Amino acid sequence: MNVVMVHGFLNTGRLLRPLCRALEAHGHTCHAPTFHPRDGRLGLPDLSQKLASFIRERPAPGAPLALIGFSMGALVVRHYLQALGGARSARAFFSIAGPYRGTMNAYLYPGLGTRQMRPGSAFLRSLDAGASALDSVAVFTYRTPFDLMVLPSTGSLIRSSKDLLLWCPLHSLLPRDPSLGNHIVDELAKLEPQAAHRSHAPVHESVV
Repeated sequence: MNVVMVHGFLNTGRLLRPLCRALEAHGHTCHAPTFHPRDGRLGLPDLSQKLASFIRERPAPGAPLALIGFSMGALVVRHYLQALGGARSARAFFSIAGPYRGTMNAYLYPGLGTRQMRPGSAFLRSLDAGASALDSVAVFTYRTPFDLMVLPSTGSLIRSSKDLLLWCPLHSLLPRDPSLGNHIVDELAKLEPQAAHRSHAPVHESVV
């Protein structure tokens, strides 16, 4: 399985490298690019377009694809799947603490992307209205009750998704939670069981 991961607000792809290594160890090919601007100041659809370009250029055409998004990155992935037709080729979407009901922290930083992450924004409403586009994709959501970025943590849910509650102490530590990595490995094995028997390549990290 080709797996493309999208980092969160002000993060880089390096944050997701431990998760990448866990998946690579089971035969999957992982890509953890850094998308700019990292604060989403040009808007989340701008980052979504860059994700679409990355997917067109990097993973092998026609190969099974899974997407992982963390926090702001989950919004970027979801927009790609719903608005840019990504759901037609993706097998799975693993959403880690995506602020689908917004976050009050978005009021603390200027820029179009943070305005789109505020509760009740037109961007968030459009994602909710277009949720049926995900019907063909296996969707999993991950959250922690201790999250101070997404309050309440149920704001990370997507309709009809399979939800996993993790007892992780911090929002920023969720991508490194061993239970999360193990769960994603298990679900990818169900989607592409032969991957575990292939040799794995090193983690791919790029800047976009």
